Parts: sequence; structure tokens; C-alpha cells
Amino acid sequence: MSTNVLSGKKLATLVQQKAQELAQVLENSGRHPVLAVVVATDDESTLWYVRSIERVAERLGIGCRIIDLGPEATEHVLASVLEDLSAEPSVNGIILQTPLPVGVKADALVGLIAPEKDIDGANPLSLGRLAVGQPAFAPATAQAVVELLEHFQVPIAGRNVAVVGRSAVVGKPLALLLLERDATVTVCHSKSGPLERYTQPADVVVVAAGRAGLLKGNHLSPETVVVDVGTNVLPDGSLVGDVDEASVSGVAAALTPVPGGVGSVTTALLLLHTVEAARRQEPAQLAAATSAART
Repeated sequence: MSTNVLSGKKLATLVQQKAQELAQVLENSGRHPVLAVVVATDDESTLWYVRSIERVAERLGIGCRIIDLGPEATEHVLASVLEDLSAEPSVNGIILQTPLPVGVKADALVGLIAPEKDIDGANPLSLGRLAVGQPAFAPATAQAVVELLEHFQVPIAGRNVAVVGRSAVVGKPLALLLLERDATVTVCHSKSGPLERYTQPADVVVVAAGRAGLLKGNHLSPETVVVDVGTNVLPDGSLVGDVDEASVSGVAAALTPVPGGVGSVTTALLLLHTVEAARRQEPAQLAAATSAART
């Protein structure tokens, strides 16, 4: 059996086109959507990723401000910058890019991102709203998984989905998004025991554990659809996912590639979220007028 490749490139292009069209509508009304990315690292792969966001944003007509604080930035400095950006009317979306400097924890900072500007669902308030079905931006990577499945018309409702990994960035929000679409979801983690116990009965397996080659062919039943969220850099500099492609190919019905799968859609969604955030946010003068009217 051959394994179909579920490339994210076409879907990423479609999402980018939608973001560009909405950005142009805003531009025509005198509003320019702006994303701010806060960086505090000298990790070259992270800096390359941030620059790639900046390039795509520029092409789509979306402003992108890179606030590079350097790898020595303190938690106090980061907190101050996030608070300022949250209060700045000209900024519509905010991302706190990881990794952070040693000793600085994202948990202490993401709560400072205004929920209406939290376009990557990092603030715990966003996850809480997502859990109870209230409007919130989902983490872009988790949403990218669902968007890819729907793009390729992979059934979700009534299907068994195994999510490998329970991070607040992917695993937990993804489980919520899948439950919202009527899937039966199992979340696997390091204490779950033999992985195949959960992945073999699954119709769809999403692996987001950050371990190269974790998911192998013997963990799957034939006809399973596999979504690989992992991004692992090997010593030679190459990028691989969490799936052992050699053993999974020929067993799985379909598989997303790394790179070229979930990641490309994630970047496009971050920019679409920025434009959507800008559409929801009132211009400063309208906000002031509304506030005055209420008082």
C-alpha cells in the first residue's frame, strides 16, 4: 500500500490569500494590521523562523515588528515589553517566541499578552475560552492540524483520534478542537504505557512529542492517517518530525511531511489571526468614543 503525502503547501497558500484579501480591505479603510514578535534568543533556527514570518507578512501587506531583546533579556524587561505592546493601539497581534533566556519561564509572561491580541493562543485565558467554546484564537499549530485534516477531507466526527503529546501549545488545545468536531480523543504521554495500545485502534494519529522517530510502523494499523507535528533538528542540520517515515510509509494511509506539512500552515494562520484580530479591534478613536459614551 502506498502512503499519500498530505502536503500543507496548497492549504498554506489558500490561507495566505485569505489573509492578504482581508488585510487589503482593512488597508482600504485606513487600518494597517501589525504583528509584533518578541524574541530573546540567539538560536539561529528560531531567528530564521521569525525572519520567515516577517518575509511572508511583508508580501501579504501585513506589518511585522521584530522586537529582538537578545539572549540576556530579563523577565522584567520581557514583561515590560509585552505590557507595552498589549496597550499599544497600532499593534494587533503579539507572539512571544521561544526559547527564552535561561531562568525565564514563558508561563510567567504569556498572561501579560492581551487576549484580543493573543493570536497564538498562549495566554491561559485563551485556552480557557477555547475549552468552554467562547471566542478565542487557538494556538496556530493545533489549528493547523485540524485545517489540514479538513482540507484533505479526512473524517473527524465519530472517529478515534490519538494525540501523542500533551503540551499546552499543541496537545491540549488540539484535543479541545477535535472534541468540538465530535471526535473521540485519546491524549497519550510519557506515562501512558505502550504507545501502540492507543495508536493502533486510532483512525487518525497526531504526534507532537518532540522526539525524532518516535512513531513507527508497528504502532499503527493499516489505513491510519498520520499528522506529524514534530520539528527536530538533527546533528547534520536537517529537519525531521516525530515519525519514522521509513517504517510508517506503506503502513499509514496518509502522512504529513516534515518540512512542508503542518509548519507551513501554522505560519499562514498566525498572519490570518493577526488580520482577524485587527478586524475585531476598534481603532483608538472609536474605542475612546465608545468608552466616553458608556460613561
